[in-house]
Amino acid sequence: MKVNSTLSYFILGAYEHVGNLKYLYFMLTAMLYIVIVIVNISLIVVICMNRSLHEPMYLFLCSLFVNELYGSSGLFPFLLVQILSDIHTVSAPLCFLQIFCLYTYVNIENCNLAVMSYDRFLAICYPLQYNTLMTFNKAVIFIAVIWFYSFVKVFITLSLNIRLTFCGNIINSLICSNYLVVKLACSDIQVNNIYGLFGTVLTILVPLLPILFSYMRILKICFCGSKQTRQRAVSTCTPHLASLLNFSFGCFFEIIQSRFDMTNVPRLLRIILSLYFLIIQPLLNPIMFGLRNNKVSLNVHLVSKCYNLSLISIGFDELKLFQK
Repeated sequence: MKVNSTLSYFILGAYEHVGNLKYLYFMLTAMLYIVIVIVNISLIVVICMNRSLHEPMYLFLCSLFVNELYGSSGLFPFLLVQILSDIHTVSAPLCFLQIFCLYTYVNIENCNLAVMSYDRFLAICYPLQYNTLMTFNKAVIFIAVIWFYSFVKVFITLSLNIRLTFCGNIINSLICSNYLVVKLACSDIQVNNIYGLFGTVLTILVPLLPILFSYMRILKICFCGSKQTRQRAVSTCTPHLASLLNFSFGCFFEIIQSRFDMTNVPRLLRIILSLYFLIIQPLLNPIMFGLRNNKVSLNVHLVSKCYNLSLISIGFDELKLFQK
């Protein structure tokens, strides 16, 4: 896509001069990004390599971990460059690309969590028919639809933005935000506002309806079922609820901050909370869904053990060659 505007770059106005502290911030941000990449890739590899984990629930988890990598890659490299830079500008095409990445990440995350809630509903309420109701192929179709729907939805939003003519170029944020970019337009944005409202309703309702339906049915089963059923429901739904509430909180604050005056809130807190859903979620999900899941954590342990044994074997081989 070609930007249909004379504007070639945006200025990110939320950055301040911090002197040599920028090197400390750079190191902390880089370490955080490395941890997110290593943890999520490790879990993706474990799920893909172990046939025992080729089940619908773990396919949805794999999709979730891939999305965490995707969203993090749309944020952290950009942040690292801006932290070291003395002039906080971003080209218009790169800004629109970041908007596309981050907004598709949010849509995929919401829809993925919604499908996972439906999957948990089937596993708890229909345990005997679960393997028939949720097959491997159905899970793959669900994942494909989630990603395709999210990409198309955000692509339309971006197409409407690119045609705008801008009269300003200062974005009061650390990253590119669709709402803040559209506010800079001096051309007619009525179509953008209508589709933006429609898109917001879709973003909220499409995942919310299956989540509410699933948990209402799960609660009904818990109240009517045995103690074992309740314990199983709590153990399987707790990580999902924690992830869902955490992500919803982060998104809610970002929406509030971009649309209302938040000058009364301390600046550091505003910065942390504005990036909360993009930083904490990619760290929380691998812990909640991966490392706390007995089946996944066992396979992670086995893989790491095999890796250590292979390293020892290589070391012995090198020692033998050295002795020769």
